[in-house]
Amino acid sequence: MGYHSLRDCVNDLERNGHLVRIKEEIDPYLEAAAIHHRVYEQQGPALYFENIKGSKFPAVSNLFGTLERSKFMFRDTLEKLKILVDLKGDPMRALKAPFKYLDVSLTALSALPMKTSKNSPINYGRAKISDIPPIVNWPMDGGPFVTMPQVYTEDITKPGIMNANLGMYRIQLSGNEYITDKEIGLHYQLHRGIGVHQTKANALGKPLKVSIFVGGPPAHPLAAVMPLPEGLSEMTFAGALGNRRFRYFYDEEGFCISADADFVITGTVYPQENKPEGPFGDHLGYYSLTHPFPLMKVHQVYHRKDAIWSFTVVGRPPQEDTSFGALIHEITGAAIPQEVPGLHAVNAVDAAGVHPLLFALGSERYTPYLKERKPQEILTIANHILGKNQLSLAKYLFICAKEDNPDLDIHDIPAFIQHVLERIDFTRDLHFYTKTTIDTLDYSGTDINAGSKVAIAIAGEVKRKLWKEIPANFSIPNLYSGFKMVMPGVVAIQAPTFTAYNKAEEETQILNDYLKTQDLNGLGLIILCDDAEFTAKTPHNFVWVSFTRSNPSHDIYGINSFVEHKHWGCHGPIVIDARIKPHHAPPLVQNPEVEKKINRLWDKGGSLYKIG
Repeated sequence: MGYHSLRDCVNDLERNGHLVRIKEEIDPYLEAAAIHHRVYEQQGPALYFENIKGSKFPAVSNLFGTLERSKFMFRDTLEKLKILVDLKGDPMRALKAPFKYLDVSLTALSALPMKTSKNSPINYGRAKISDIPPIVNWPMDGGPFVTMPQVYTEDITKPGIMNANLGMYRIQLSGNEYITDKEIGLHYQLHRGIGVHQTKANALGKPLKVSIFVGGPPAHPLAAVMPLPEGLSEMTFAGALGNRRFRYFYDEEGFCISADADFVITGTVYPQENKPEGPFGDHLGYYSLTHPFPLMKVHQVYHRKDAIWSFTVVGRPPQEDTSFGALIHEITGAAIPQEVPGLHAVNAVDAAGVHPLLFALGSERYTPYLKERKPQEILTIANHILGKNQLSLAKYLFICAKEDNPDLDIHDIPAFIQHVLERIDFTRDLHFYTKTTIDTLDYSGTDINAGSKVAIAIAGEVKRKLWKEIPANFSIPNLYSGFKMVMPGVVAIQAPTFTAYNKAEEETQILNDYLKTQDLNGLGLIILCDDAEFTAKTPHNFVWVSFTRSNPSHDIYGINSFVEHKHWGCHGPIVIDARIKPHHAPPLVQNPEVEKKINRLWDKGGSLYKIG
């Protein structure tokens, strides 16, 4: 197959019932995003917006909204790609069975990027930044953003496409202090390839050339977010996945141009030139606030004749990037476990905003000659995980020994948490990393990019039978206003509004003094929160509240806690203070007036009538 363009993909999806056209005029300010959000929640089709108010260009969203649709788009190449990625982890398999992998090898070879002429579709016309559909997702966003970009940079010391980086970093198109049509904001987080490129350019005192591709065959944006094995370039991956070589050329100013893209924005980033970027509703479910980020000076905006603007909505999971994640897992499978000896599986828990919480399974084989097993090898694995690429941004890592329950599923939140709480030794199993780096978008820490981590390593037999309901004689101090059972062994307690950390320590001490004489053997975890009913309502609410609103070093307490030889532990259940703190970013809330306004599309005669 192999789509030549985003238009090819749109037409294919429409022919096969995977896409709906929206004919009504749609306001790019909040309305398009609200429609996308509602359709995604209903696991509905891709959306083609024919008439975006104030722009001559149509727009498409929700292309990757379901795993089924993603598999459909890549139906001819998905299985080959799984093997190709797998072979990067174990290339000897190809030598052992060369005929079995011949087709895959040819796929990889034919996927090499191809330099083409400047007489390409993307060179049809020029536009201004203000011509692009100015889509704004959330009420407090600082302006319109590119939410499905492919940001291309090259290593200034080793130029060329095979040493380039293609990543999905957000781009603010206007607002704040940006000069309209001349400047845009470039936001990227820690551990990103573009950061290495900018560092090298800065060291030489030279500007970094940046090309932002939007649209193109769907393999291109997927390649920009893939955690690829070392040595496999995003452009080669895009060619293999899309069954069409990545076509490119360099323009007169030396910028790389994706020949099959719908739009290409070129520009330069100069050393130490920043401007305020944000706020922006992000994937943790909160706004990332305004901070200085690199300023990109716009050179050109290329577009093809039939250009379609591609966008998505970023917010509290699940969102379209959740489905992206499911597709990535489908392709990469066990790629990460292959790179870490003894690691069987790792899950960045989407419901907790991805980076805040990891679940992992590892082997515990260090002392098989001893009857009692305890965390040893899995601690080594935990350190490896927390030093691995973007996994190093995690705050909470729960790692369990697979031998304790070979059937334990890292994607089953209640079952995994129950396994942990049944076996945890509160005096031994918590290991803190303080004053370290966390996700740029996570405001639970002490500063931007700064916070702490905790690895909770579990191995051994069941130590306690967890409460399935709260005992009738359980009570809490009057300071706290109520409690709810979340799941076996977990209770949410509604606490006073957080004011300061010294006050929080006093409040938790009151709780500790009150509870330390009660029988809490069946209780493993107490969550202090602003709304116990909301926190306990679903497992997704529980992990979102607990792990996005807490900084381990500051917010983990314990009943009858102690410090011994610099190791922290407790004799009773763990307490996590997951209240909203004054320095936290505000959560994302939809605009009720916009929600009412878009109802017209679901009315009889509307483009989305009978959808969902």
